[in-house]
Amino acid sequence: MKRDSRLSGVLHVLLHMAEQKGPVTSDVLAMAMQTNPVVVRRVMAGLRSQGYVRSEKGHGGGWQINCDLSKVTLRDVYEALGEPSLIALGNRSEAPGCLVEQAVNAALNQAFQDAEALLLNRLGDVTLAMLSADFHRRLKARGGSQEIETVHAP
Repeated sequence: MKRDSRLSGVLHVLLHMAEQKGPVTSDVLAMAMQTNPVVVRRVMAGLRSQGYVRSEKGHGGGWQINCDLSKVTLRDVYEALGEPSLIALGNRSEAPGCLVEQAVNAALNQAFQDAEALLLNRLGDVTLAMLSADFHRRLKARGGSQEIETVHAP
């Protein structure tokens, strides 16, 4: 089953971007996300439209954080990505004629709705600043530095 990892990838690069003093190119972000720079630009467009990031073109350009990390939740980022499906599970048939399958669908649909509501609430409780603080605790425990270009070099 294919997983949608856009939220994880975007959160990853947002934290890297927050550590940078200047813009980060789509090429560097693509290396960190292990994807193509075109995908990075497409994904970042939703974040830009919400004001979470900004981009500059030309020499010395790239992407930069444009928000207060303490005010942006993981749910905000999820919504800026277009609210991709949270659960990869689904019903075999959406409109079955079989009464057994209808009963199965009803139970599964309620479970899916409950799980999504719980997950969305949790995403709303976690800010980018909280992720950044966790990163800094881990970095301090390791006693090193973390440069996006060297950590994610091929």
